[in-house]
Amino acid sequence: MSMNSFLGVFAKSPIKPMIEHMDEVHRCAEALKEFFKAVYAKDWASAETARSKIVTHEQKADELKRKIRLNLPSGLFMPVERTDLLELVSQQDRIANKAKDISGLMTGRELTIPEPLVKDFDAYLNRCIDAAAKARETIGEFDDLLETGFKGRERDIVDDFIAELDAIEADTDKLQIQLRKDLRKIELDMNPLDAMFLYRILDWVGDLADLSERVGARFELMLARV
Repeated sequence: MSMNSFLGVFAKSPIKPMIEHMDEVHRCAEALKEFFKAVYAKDWASAETARSKIVTHEQKADELKRKIRLNLPSGLFMPVERTDLLELVSQQDRIANKAKDISGLMTGRELTIPEPLVKDFDAYLNRCIDAAAKARETIGEFDDLLETGFKGRERDIVDDFIAELDAIEADTDKLQIQLRKDLRKIELDMNPLDAMFLYRILDWVGDLADLSERVGARFELMLARV
């Protein structure tokens, strides 16, 4: 999107760029599915290709974040504070950063997922990405909320989405605990550094859900001030 067209979007609604940014963040997290398919297969050439897509999405999200920070009007005729919008976009952006970090560590060490963990790890990964998708769905309601004065049916829908986000994040916590237990059973058979970094990957994948839940919490806090 060119700078002129971006500013034109702001002139119509300062909310649309926030939604566009969250869409790009979600694409970044979603691209981890293709990336890990290559990791499971130990196909590092395909993993690098998939990682390049993640990096591209992360860079686009970064560019949108910068444009929002530079061009978000200081005198918004809206019931939400400019500072709240800036904090929300920063929270959204952390999801994309984490997806890039995950793919970078995995490819940098050519770190594999042990075969006994693949099925449960993939379920865990997908549930964490579900959280990013639900955060995207939540932020996607922002425009409709504005049109309805942040109340009524649209507010109820958003409240339900945020409750679902909390439930997804709780699911990922349980899945992570079990994966850590399963990893502990086989860690002595692994390269010690690989085991250490795999524990870190479990944490970072879980961060996708935690950060997505924080997007919902930040959005909820902003709505509470309206």
